[in-house]
Amino acid sequence: MILEAEGLYHVYESKAEDGNVVALRGLHVKVAAGEAVAVVGPSGSGKSTLLKCLGGLMKPSAGSVKLAGKNMTRLTGMELVELRQKTVSFIFQEGNLLPHLSARDNVAQPLRHQGISAKVAHQKATEMLERLGMGHRSHAMPKLLSGGEQQRVAIGRALITNPRLILADEPTGALDPVTSREVLSLFKDLHENENVSFLIVTHSKEVAAFSDRSLELRDGRFVAEHGTNVNVEDLSEGRELIVDEMGTVTLPPDLLVQMGGPGRYTVGQVDSGLLNLVGETIEGIGELVLAPSCPACRFKYEDEETQLCPSCGSSRPMVEA
Repeated sequence: MILEAEGLYHVYESKAEDGNVVALRGLHVKVAAGEAVAVVGPSGSGKSTLLKCLGGLMKPSAGSVKLAGKNMTRLTGMELVELRQKTVSFIFQEGNLLPHLSARDNVAQPLRHQGISAKVAHQKATEMLERLGMGHRSHAMPKLLSGGEQQRVAIGRALITNPRLILADEPTGALDPVTSREVLSLFKDLHENENVSFLIVTHSKEVAAFSDRSLELRDGRFVAEHGTNVNVEDLSEGRELIVDEMGTVTLPPDLLVQMGGPGRYTVGQVDSGLLNLVGETIEGIGELVLAPSCPACRFKYEDEETQLCPSCGSSRPMVEA
């Protein structure tokens, strides 16, 4: 396993009337070498907190995280930095570029930290920017780049060290649909041909569909899992049923899977003391393909490659096959 977390809890202390906030509730996560895993869920479900704990950017309140077989919670600061430099790269929705460095220098920065000469680092950075379609902007400063351009530079910076694992928080959130697909195509190439592992936090169906597995996170717990190599026992060790003051019911993940997954259910008779739920479940994310027609002007595409509608200029969306 390239990444493994056991019993992960994280509590944000607060002096507010509602008290402390429990962001993660005993999560178990495993990412095999060369595997791509997506974590999906609504805002406030704990996705970004999970990513930071898994990457060693934040220490969990309880539990352990192993990166490349080493327990990060037991490493010194310098040991942790060295392990991250050799193993993992981060991509965040905000590019977080160094404002005083050009695009090329930003991409080259991780190599410079590893002691590689400026000449070699700049050459590799230029090649990476060319690969991302940003070669013509290599000397531009971040403030002169659009949001999408800044994100592509940030992605280049993450890829420049040839990491074994990439942790990404909404990596295509600031990109237009066409550029987003180009980035996902690059991720797919790294995943399939260079055995790079991914754990991606996302709201996007397209990004989740790129992954081998997707985990659904709600209120700090995994409630469903889709894809290959699904193991229900990884979702939760407990079987508690939670009902909050608004009447929202949280079922144990293994029970939810046996019922067929999340969906809209109708409550039957409860006079007998038994709760009978009947309804249609929501299927997991299927294969996504480019739409056969433009949703804006109804133009019918004649090929499977066109990204922009030749009639009205709209981006061609992805739909489930």
